[in-house]
Amino acid sequence: MTQSYTTTETWSRTHARYIAGKVAADLRQMQQAYGQPSDADIENYSAELTVLLTGTYVKEVSYGFRRDGAWVAALNYVADMSGNLTTDDRSGRVPRGEDVTGAAFSSFLVFSDKWDRLTQDQKEAVERELPFVRSSGVAPVIKIGTWRGDKTYASAGSGIRRSTIGGAS
Repeated sequence: MTQSYTTTETWSRTHARYIAGKVAADLRQMQQAYGQPSDADIENYSAELTVLLTGTYVKEVSYGFRRDGAWVAALNYVADMSGNLTTDDRSGRVPRGEDVTGAAFSSFLVFSDKWDRLTQDQKEAVERELPFVRSSGVAPVIKIGTWRGDKTYASAGSGIRRSTIGGAS
């Protein structure tokens, strides 16, 4: 006798919070390695990512140290809401050993096409849930090396793919 079953899971705030928790764990390792970001910043970044992932409003977000407009040591997360992600890696193994003297910790976020299709009123409603509102800016460049894809964080088939720059990981 053969039995089969199918389960369906809808993406929810719980899934988004799980993924944001993995990113927060990575940021805590950056804090241990380099002294930043602060605990408050980590909490705010996690809260922001939870809201934006829940609504599928984020395309990608980077966190790290930049000097002269270029990333020195950073983490980049690209959202993949396809429902086809099967790997859920453990967080950690962030870039270490970079000289971040004179570099500032920062973050850069690119909103998804879905965000762009929202009305101004809808965007303002989402922004009221966020711990801070981002301003426009120019994405930091990479002067040395390239993003190295190394991890996937997934729940219910969706999540983010992580890449790093700097350090020996």
